[in-house]
Amino acid sequence: MNNFAGNEIIHQYLRHNKKFPHVLCAGCGHGIVLGALIRSIHSLEIPKDDVVIVAGIGCSGRLAVYVDFNTVHTTHGRALTFATGIKMANPKLNVIALMGDGDALSIGGNHMIHAARRNIGVTALVLNNNIYGMTGGQSSPATPQGATTMTNPYGQLDKSFDTVELARGAGANYVARGTVFHVKKLEKVMTEAIERPGFSLVEAITPCHTQYGRKNKYKSPVDMYKWMKKAAMDVERYEELDEAKRADRLPIGVFVKRDRDGFEERYYKLKDKLCKPSAKGGK
Repeated sequence: MNNFAGNEIIHQYLRHNKKFPHVLCAGCGHGIVLGALIRSIHSLEIPKDDVVIVAGIGCSGRLAVYVDFNTVHTTHGRALTFATGIKMANPKLNVIALMGDGDALSIGGNHMIHAARRNIGVTALVLNNNIYGMTGGQSSPATPQGATTMTNPYGQLDKSFDTVELARGAGANYVARGTVFHVKKLEKVMTEAIERPGFSLVEAITPCHTQYGRKNKYKSPVDMYKWMKKAAMDVERYEELDEAKRADRLPIGVFVKRDRDGFEERYYKLKDKLCKPSAKGGK
């Protein structure tokens, strides 16, 4: 994509009355995720009025402020509940829930499980930076075991959630993971997630140097991007490795791809069936 085309997309999809540059810290990958999301929507040629971005609370929630779609900034952990209601009210809309790892997996964890179980036609985009970034650097459900945080200065004792395995086990139609270093691959799985039926989840691995990196021996944000480059590998190659060689690697790519109909489709089919006039002329 040339610079002119890139500028055209920026002017088409961003709200220019908002204050720029954005509020994200230097080195944060959330802006890269936002760019990939905008390009994915643009490539699918979805009208802006047919897109709804539902954001939770946290650094990731700020992204909804900048985009010129229908946007809702919800309460902490409840992005998927709002997204479910919007999708059920108007199934033709493309509903995308933006959440951080704390927002999606802690207070919002139950909603994540049941949105995937119902297979509601929403795309969940989980921006995983391994920490509660906006509220002071507390451990999140995605904080790696042994990592140092404000609430675990001697190391996190809990085992972290695997977002991909959680979504796969709960029944999501489409599950993928990417990193902000591998931007084209991230953009590709986002595009696939948005256009598929049922519940889709994309986990985007994105660094938080301010609250996580510098407490865990990363000297700069660049070191965190170097780690992503070194650790990430396609899931097909990862599955061929011996168990002992998987410890320091991060599988990325598509983990689940199904074509089951979404909950809203099943609901409206039942509604139409029940509302058909009976043979006697009644309802």
